Amino acid sequence: MLVEIIKGDQTGDTALATALDYVRTIKKTPIVVNDARGFFANRCVGAYLLEGHTMLNEGIPAAMIENAGRQAGMPVGPLSLTDEVAVDLALKIVKATEAQLGPDSIDSAQKALLTTLVEGEGRLGRKNKRGFYDYPEGAPKRLWPGLKGLQANPVDPDSVDFEELQQRLLVVQALEAARTVGEGVVTDPREADVGSILGFGFAPFTGGALSYIDFMGPKAFVALAQGLEAKHGPRFAVPQGLLDMAARDGTFYGDAAARKAA
Repeated sequence: MLVEIIKGDQTGDTALATALDYVRTIKKTPIVVNDARGFFANRCVGAYLLEGHTMLNEGIPAAMIENAGRQAGMPVGPLSLTDEVAVDLALKIVKATEAQLGPDSIDSAQKALLTTLVEGEGRLGRKNKRGFYDYPEGAPKRLWPGLKGLQANPVDPDSVDFEELQQRLLVVQALEAARTVGEGVVTDPREADVGSILGFGFAPFTGGALSYIDFMGPKAFVALAQGLEAKHGPRFAVPQGLLDMAARDGTFYGDAAARKAA
């Protein structure tokens, strides 16, 4: 449903207008973002997939991860979405990122998991009917039983905070959306919200990835993210722009309106 129109440094108004007209002609919804690695939607989706893979590596049952994604409001869980994207494509992206930006730019445990699935087990996703799920002919897909064997330290499901799983899956995406604003990739919060709902199904009841932060209140969101960072690591670090916004009781939409009025 979504098309991201990427502006380069020398993209003129005529080129942009032509692209917008074309996207409307093919009955898609456009958003306009500035050029950067991963653009907007891919960055947020990547954060969602990584969090699901991290949970699996932590030993959390795969079914619980998938249920947490759906109950948080996502159309599918992160493991199912990886299969749809293609597990081998996810691995290629991780390898390309590492080659370009260095080993510190990727999660080594995620790379190991995807490598095992693709190169060790030949599980490429839905396209070859073997990924995180199995896709038997004439029957519903089901989680691959072999996933349990990939977990070094399986966790007792009764010990897992299910609400926290849901929070992790939404907060990592919202943080990435906030980073795109801080980096100037997205310049209008409406673009981010429309893009997050139509592009990758970010919990529509929230209004979108940035509205999720605004409606919760930036101060409350920052406190939630910082709690997750203390427990789960720097992928939950709050960007400086959002910290500043929370400190002055601002919001993404309030700031956008103030800029427009000025």
